[in-house]
Amino acid sequence: MLEQEVKALIIDVLQLEDITPDDIDAEAPLFVEGLGLDSIDALEIGVALQKRYGITLSAESQETRRHFASVRALASMIEANRKK
Repeated sequence: MLEQEVKALIIDVLQLEDITPDDIDAEAPLFVEGLGLDSIDALEIGVALQKRYGITLSAESQETRRHFASVRALASMIEANRKK
């Protein structure tokens, strides 16, 4: 369920037309391959994740970069770090 929310958030924030959450593979890379996102997209997604889930992200952190590898990785990170 959280993966579907993350997919919908990515589509909404990046205004990806003609893509549905079901079109996004939860394990596919978000950058270069897969969705082909770039660093500006990552920033926009990061801000949206912070607003929606109350999590803190550091753009300089290697750990944060690993979390942005796929929708599944993002969902796992949100679940682990979400402020109650």
